[in-house]
Amino acid sequence: MDINSNKYTYIFAVVMVVLVAALLSIAATSLKPFQDKNVELEKKSDILRSIGVEGTDVDALFAQYITEQLVIQNGTVVESEITAFDIDMASAVSLAVEQRQVPLYKAEVEGNTYYVLPLRGKGLWGPIWGYVALEGDGNTILGATFGHKTETPGLGAEIATPIFQDQFPGKKLFTTAYEGIEVRKGDAAGEQQVDGISGGTITSVGVQSMISDCLQPYKAYLMNIAANTAAPMVDTLGLTADTTLITAAL
Repeated sequence: MDINSNKYTYIFAVVMVVLVAALLSIAATSLKPFQDKNVELEKKSDILRSIGVEGTDVDALFAQYITEQLVIQNGTVVESEITAFDIDMASAVSLAVEQRQVPLYKAEVEGNTYYVLPLRGKGLWGPIWGYVALEGDGNTILGATFGHKTETPGLGAEIATPIFQDQFPGKKLFTTAYEGIEVRKGDAAGEQQVDGISGGTITSVGVQSMISDCLQPYKAYLMNIAANTAAPMVDTLGLTADTTLITAAL
């Protein structure tokens, strides 16, 4: 065959395209298990960080500290066709609150029980997510981690830094005086206030809305925990059967 002919050029191009596509397909298929494992480890690591646990052997630490994985719907533990860990929060939050099945992770650390709730929402440029860990009263925040896909570096992307996340421990989900975690500029010393990100207002609003929306399915479950904790704490919060979970407001 004449290597200078158009026919040769077309055949060569087709063969190369098919060959490269086949190699890429093989590479993607062979690497997928490793990619899936990395996603799993990152998820476990984020859950552990929300309760203050970090280390290199993530699988072992997760098995040690996460004692239960529950599926919650309308504040009640339910049976599900998939495990709590395998629930896709992006799909879950697209449903009406009463239809959502969401995961809840119970942790035991040095004799203390904690509850970890996953979050999923929208930032300025794309999805944002995170985990909020609550103390044994089902109300006080122990820790929080947040992540993003495409937020602006130095602005909205700051939600993934300690500067923003370290404000959450000790904050309350609900009290008698005010219901909500207010992201605000300036003074944020209140029990339900955190300082917003300078120049990242839309991302801050996204975090605010994400927390408000994602906590709704857990409302009855958390209230039941609070109602069964020590009476002095319940009286301080003023919890009653009519108490509602936070409706976050900026």
